[in-house]
Amino acid sequence: MAYSTLVIEAGIARLTLNRPEVHNAFDDSLIAELNAHLEKLHDLASSGDVRVVVLGSEGKSFSAGADLNWMKRMVDYDLEDNLADSRKLAALMHGLDTLPCPTICRVQGAAFGGAVGLAACCDIVVASEKAKFCLSEVNIGLSPAVISPYVQRALGQRQMRRYALTAEVMDAPTALSLGLAHQVVEHDALDNAVDSMIATLVKGSPQAQRATKALLATVAQAPDADATREHTCQVIAKLRVSQEGQEGLASFLDKRRPAWTSPEEHNNAAEPRS
Repeated sequence: MAYSTLVIEAGIARLTLNRPEVHNAFDDSLIAELNAHLEKLHDLASSGDVRVVVLGSEGKSFSAGADLNWMKRMVDYDLEDNLADSRKLAALMHGLDTLPCPTICRVQGAAFGGAVGLAACCDIVVASEKAKFCLSEVNIGLSPAVISPYVQRALGQRQMRRYALTAEVMDAPTALSLGLAHQVVEHDALDNAVDSMIATLVKGSPQAQRATKALLATVAQAPDADATREHTCQVIAKLRVSQEGQEGLASFLDKRRPAWTSPEEHNNAAEPRS
């Protein structure tokens, strides 16, 4: 049985962890599935066929981190086995982080261990008031190593030192104040909040969003470099003369909707739930 599902409708992809009986815990099979889904989504997002990816899960918990049976098997792994395992998890985080289109993480409950990495790799995190986040690895003699670049980017180095070393649980308001979550809502309002965010995102130019996401990744590497400044000039100049850029400017001046927001394409993709 599949441990995850991928449903694409009207340009919105919903990638869902589906192991509620074990709180959506990670194991090698789930990681392999997610990597396969992300490979497909990279192609679809690059072509514009997918506008937004929503990462979520079934059940009470977002994800409890590593699966117990997987951890039992790890005890007998040698160094090379562990390296191979870790590289697959690293590929998952990198694949999610570098999806060309906007990504939303829907967190309804506990997000422990590697699940914090999943949230940090998404562009926008919408969390229920019941959500909890924890870098729990040091409590079992491990480290949040593979996810650390992404979580530290979200939390900042100073806060990362505290929460990675203490394994304290962050409640939803704390995660919001630290920058790990972008929005916290009442539990019953979570799906409406996610759908509202989707509706906001699909108003933007697909090409401009892809270019902006790639631009921000480049700027983060060397924000004050001459090469970065030149790159920013190249990006805006190319967008201005592109088909979508011309359409965006024309629609603004003509006081009409741009073509990419036509009802036939995307407006029905994120209607609020009743």
